[in-house]
Amino acid sequence: MRKAPFCLALVALGILGLPPAAPAATVTGVRASIKPIPGFPETGNILGAGAEVEIEGRLEGNELPGGLPLQTRRLVLYFPAGTKIDPTGFPTCTVAKLEVSGPEGCPKKSRIADGTVGVADQIGSGEATREEGKLEVFITPGNGVVAYANAASPISAQIIIPAQWETAPPPYGPKLTFNIPLVDSVPGALPVSGTSLKETAGAAIRKGGKTYYYGRVPTKCPKGGFPGKGEVTLEGGQNIVTMVKVPCPVRKLKKKHHK
Repeated sequence: MRKAPFCLALVALGILGLPPAAPAATVTGVRASIKPIPGFPETGNILGAGAEVEIEGRLEGNELPGGLPLQTRRLVLYFPAGTKIDPTGFPTCTVAKLEVSGPEGCPKKSRIADGTVGVADQIGSGEATREEGKLEVFITPGNGVVAYANAASPISAQIIIPAQWETAPPPYGPKLTFNIPLVDSVPGALPVSGTSLKETAGAAIRKGGKTYYYGRVPTKCPKGGFPGKGEVTLEGGQNIVTMVKVPCPVRKLKKKHHK
């Protein structure tokens, strides 16, 4: 299995990149929204409710040959205080299982996110080769997650990136860190660059007469909206700190749906 770095800079909250001093990569075309979980009433953009988050964005830069951005090496995502992440009731998958069997070896209900990721590399001396790969994220034992991306052809690269939930200081709550390896796609080529992400994250499961939500919207929203932050470190040490404000929901969750 060849592993190649890709950009996860916009998981869950949809982080808005603010360009540092040139030369530097930037995050553009960011869109984010809180959505209901299909088949589960009283979910979505509601205080205290389970929800899905749809995100989309691009990483742009021309630091590398072919007009490509530097490779993403580390991503830290900060979610607003009061966000609840709870794997109770969900099956899990492991890094070892993904390495042996791929996503097909994981329980279906252990998947909490899917989407697409853009990757690019200069294979040869011509223009960069670009590809859109599939992205899936699974719950792992011990309150962690693991991301799996597959760019099948022509770049032909896969990547497995585990991450663990931690607690950040206020005004943030849950914090998730991905350390992304540098790996060549083909002999003689530079490591793969990440160029885009489009993803839906969030999950719910019914079990034993109860409904479990992997993530919940906070029950209170500060004036001005929910704060979020992302820290992206690129190859060579460039660090992009990004901030976002997500508008407050207009209503609270009905108690009968708060299990």
